[in-house]
Amino acid sequence: MENLTPMKWAQVQFGLAKLNDPRRTQRLISMAASLANQPGVAVSKLAISPADMEGAYRFIRNDQIQPNDIAESGFQVTAQHAQDHSLLLALEDTTSLTYQHKSVRDTLGHTNQGNRSRALLAHSILLFAPNTHQVVGLIEQQRWSRDISKRGQGHQHASRPYKEKESYKWEKASQNMSTRLGEHLSSVISVCDREADIYEYLTYKTEQQQRFVVRSMQSRCIKEHDQKLYDYSNKLPVVDLKTLNIPQRGGRKARDVELEIRYAPVTLKAPANKVSEPDIPLYYVSCIERGEDKDKLAWHLLTSEVINSYDDAIAVISYYEHRWLVEDYHKVWKTGGTDVEALRMQCGENLERMSVILAFVATRLLQLRFMKYVEPKGDVMSCEVVLGHKAWKLLWFKTVGKPLPTQVPDTHWAYESLARLGGWKDTKRTGRASVQVLWEGWFKLQTILEGYELAMSLERADL
Repeated sequence: MENLTPMKWAQVQFGLAKLNDPRRTQRLISMAASLANQPGVAVSKLAISPADMEGAYRFIRNDQIQPNDIAESGFQVTAQHAQDHSLLLALEDTTSLTYQHKSVRDTLGHTNQGNRSRALLAHSILLFAPNTHQVVGLIEQQRWSRDISKRGQGHQHASRPYKEKESYKWEKASQNMSTRLGEHLSSVISVCDREADIYEYLTYKTEQQQRFVVRSMQSRCIKEHDQKLYDYSNKLPVVDLKTLNIPQRGGRKARDVELEIRYAPVTLKAPANKVSEPDIPLYYVSCIERGEDKDKLAWHLLTSEVINSYDDAIAVISYYEHRWLVEDYHKVWKTGGTDVEALRMQCGENLERMSVILAFVATRLLQLRFMKYVEPKGDVMSCEVVLGHKAWKLLWFKTVGKPLPTQVPDTHWAYESLARLGGWKDTKRTGRASVQVLWEGWFKLQTILEGYELAMSLERADL
């Protein structure tokens, strides 16, 4: 995470937003800085002047400001940062921002949660650099609301044109990402869950020579021995084993599992209703937990990456293991950080404008989680890169209470110290702090730093 104040971060993130009026861009920067400084706080409770409060509400209600114009500025910043990395994972997922207050029921579409809920759906692509463990930023996000008059027409799905279906969003997202990244797209691997196992999407990625790892949702027909994919997988030899730690989450206990690794080149046959479409040549990696448990882990991965060895297969599996990060991003955006689902605006368009700003604040929060892993070229990084020269010393005095060390601590120390400043106790012995406590620690440190700067200013003024 760059050592930027909320205002500097907002200037970098939204300074080039094209909103047809420079005053609107300045208002966007001011709002984003306030929201980044106090994530999860409603606009009405932000520590800003009455004039700034009124300006913020005018911005949110301005129909001439398009949410996509706000977002595009942030996407372009991510595209610039992407150039610094030789390998990037484009982690994709779809989520819904759900609201139940009556005032938005006429402006948002339906969900699958009954008649009382309305939702704004979003499909996000988060760029992550696995070699340096850095959350680079949001490179694409589509948002839409379902037509409530068409609720209950799911049985017509097969007869609708592909580009009119929600599933087309996967291809559209790749098109938009390609436009922003240009030639650097060759360094990007799209990583998707089973929802992306769409024949048209796989065809598009293959024809455009875009790299991908997609978890299979169904045992498709393949040309090899004219059989189904999963049946073919069972006949492949186990090339080796891999031990995977499944962390504790919710009511699930942490456990180590032993996985059988198989791989092979395969050719997906066109579905029966698309016989005129081409077959798709790609590679397949099977990663299945040993044992007879019905709920055992089973990943069937389809990929454009060439798999010629066990190491190649393990690399693809490691890419897929990072997919959970985009789910965590959505959690930070929705409830665990910026609390976008707590918004109580009266109009769906106003909600979308606010949600876009908070979508980028959420990436800033998520970056805190990976602070301790930032290690360039295998060397431990000084925490000054993240915290700055004065801030780490103040954090040391606050959390350690001893004379400063002769050597600047690393980012791992900064991570744990910020977490403990935010109230983290590591009661589960995982070594992982939540985004909420990390941000609370970060916010407290910024308050301490501001107090220090004010004291120095008063001393220089001899007051």
